[in-house]
Amino acid sequence: MLKTLKYIFATILVIGLVMTSAFFTLLLYLKITDQEFLIGSNPDDMRQSVAILTENKDDYNESDNVDQKKEKLESAFIDAPVVLQLPELYNGCEIATLTMMFNFYGIDKSKMDLLPELKQDPTPIEYNKDGSIRYWGNPNLGFVGDITGKKKGYGIYHTALFELLIKYIPTGIDFTGKDFDELEQQVSDGFPVLVWTTVSYTKPSEKQWMVWDSPLGPIRTTFQEHTVLLVGYDNDHVFINDPRKNQKGIKVDKKQFIESWEALGKQALSYRVD
Repeated sequence: MLKTLKYIFATILVIGLVMTSAFFTLLLYLKITDQEFLIGSNPDDMRQSVAILTENKDDYNESDNVDQKKEKLESAFIDAPVVLQLPELYNGCEIATLTMMFNFYGIDKSKMDLLPELKQDPTPIEYNKDGSIRYWGNPNLGFVGDITGKKKGYGIYHTALFELLIKYIPTGIDFTGKDFDELEQQVSDGFPVLVWTTVSYTKPSEKQWMVWDSPLGPIRTTFQEHTVLLVGYDNDHVFINDPRKNQKGIKVDKKQFIESWEALGKQALSYRVD
């Protein structure tokens, strides 16, 4: 009888030790995983606690992965190179300005290297009896006319030029239609912007506009069209590299420049770095 009692006691002791060990092992695991062991909690309380833990975890991961937008500086300036369109490319302001951007990025190409890759709209020019243009190419399809100036030429718009930009800089971005503040943010972050404006950086007069028919339908435009590289700004001015002028950071009144940019359809190209 005594032997039986000793056996029962020993069995109970072993079971108790096993359960105690399991309990402390569970506590240790919960401590390591930073969870709570809610003794006496009902199922609803448990679900609520799990939900809170999950919510906090998601918040933490989300804040870790947010790409914080840099605060825009009150003024900024980028020391980008100047590339002149002349003497080879009388009408080549766009390809020369794109070359400035490429050279700043680190791409060792000249405007003449890039010229064969520039998209063209070969539509021949046709005139009305009064000498005005009746039918010609569309700059949204490619460069219109003769870029060298030996014959009549016009230019190229953002849609067609963007193809060449992303060929060399896959992270290129078309900022056309965005607010000018976003262009300034680009410069603030260290990225120059190719901008469509006019040769005088002012809004064209009504008599400087014209309309001709094209493969995409009628297009209203002006021979005052020009492109420059936006490299800086402050409260009242922008600073540009103009492919017609061998000078860095030409200072221009911001209000009049924005008006000229808006008149040309708010066209702009730039890029970001992954």
